[in-house]
Amino acid sequence: MAARFDPEHLSAAFSRVRDLSLALAEPLEPEDQCIQSMPDVSPTKWHLAHTSWFFETFVLAGPDFAPYRSGWDFLFNSYYQTVGEMHARPQRGLLSRPTVSEIQSYRRWVDERVLELLARGASDAQLRLVELGLHHEQQHQELLLTDILHVLSANPLAPSYRREPRAPSPSEAQALRWIEDPGGLVEVGRDLDAPAAGFGFDNEGPRHKRWLEPFAVASRPATCGEYLAFMADGGYRRPQLWLAEGWDTVCAERWTAPAYWRAADPSDTDPSDTDPGSWSIFTLDGQRPLGLDEPVTHLSYYEADAFARWSEARLPSEAEWERVVDGVVRARAGTDLRATANLLPLTGEGLASAALHPEAASLREADDETSGLAQVFGEVWEWTASPYAPFPGYRAPPGAVGEYNGKFMCNQMVLRGGSCVTPADHVRVGYRNFFHAPKRWQFTGVRLARDLS
Repeated sequence: MAARFDPEHLSAAFSRVRDLSLALAEPLEPEDQCIQSMPDVSPTKWHLAHTSWFFETFVLAGPDFAPYRSGWDFLFNSYYQTVGEMHARPQRGLLSRPTVSEIQSYRRWVDERVLELLARGASDAQLRLVELGLHHEQQHQELLLTDILHVLSANPLAPSYRREPRAPSPSEAQALRWIEDPGGLVEVGRDLDAPAAGFGFDNEGPRHKRWLEPFAVASRPATCGEYLAFMADGGYRRPQLWLAEGWDTVCAERWTAPAYWRAADPSDTDPSDTDPGSWSIFTLDGQRPLGLDEPVTHLSYYEADAFARWSEARLPSEAEWERVVDGVVRARAGTDLRATANLLPLTGEGLASAALHPEAASLREADDETSGLAQVFGEVWEWTASPYAPFPGYRAPPGAVGEYNGKFMCNQMVLRGGSCVTPADHVRVGYRNFFHAPKRWQFTGVRLARDLS
């Protein structure tokens, strides 16, 4: 089997990933970890329990296995219908029991048994499930941070996630340039069976051909300052810029700015034409002045699409995004572009200095000195124009793990690139994230594209 399935390697990775989840929860009080501020958000303690349930259910369970606690499989199953029934997602915040302390004990119990299994000899199937479970937990590490951001934003005191907030790093963004590509017949997607392919979720393949017309993509994600210009030009008042469902959402939700932006005068029903310096944004380090050169974040697909139309551009397809980013990665073979990207550190020691918020492009070198394409990994998930659908030839894996991705391939849009809270070794060129078009509590932004023909 591949080196990544070596039990010693997997044991080390298991301990590192599991420790980071606890480190992410460490700055929080038990009261913080119980709150569910909206149906999309899960309490911190639920994330810690659910990721343990995944290992208990899919790796440890067997004919003679006794579960940790009766009924916990019901509480901490997320959406695996073939495994059993589950507690309603919008009601996770009503679970005062089990306590945070009890869930931490549960995690230790699961950790001991998984490590014992790896030490004495796991089957090939179990090794693969441990690897899947680690990437699953990394997804929940990102969700833990985006969810607690929403939880804390609902508090009028605007508390910081970190006990010692990190000051923003002001910097000017690189001038936006257009990176041209001739298009043609290209191959995208991953060959998941290739020996050197490394881990990939089933939805990232198979590799297949797509025809692309000549196109260009922006050298970096759009900034808050650029988005403010859209707002000042009546972006939230002009229905002709919006998809019909997007405009309906703007009206119903009374959106006048991205999520977590706050105007100096909250009573102003249309603050879009106020002085840019009067805006602030709520972050994991509390309320701070809006950084005009930072990538704009917490946009819905509707907002990203409207901004692109106002910019006389469009959103890239996921095939276009993958084409240009794959070119950067190939041109820099031997260099891990994630090493210098704004991503989540892999150990708790790095959390104090981590940005945990998008940073201006000039703070980091261009990802490819030849093309000038910057910030392809980290910062913000970039909305694409592509609906989340199966690639040609896709087949969901058999069994319960087949529910992981395939059954969600409807009414969602694909995002690429990772965010400032995506674990640094988790994202890759072929990673396909997906969300419903109105959602914006994640670190979601926009990289523009346009036609050349």
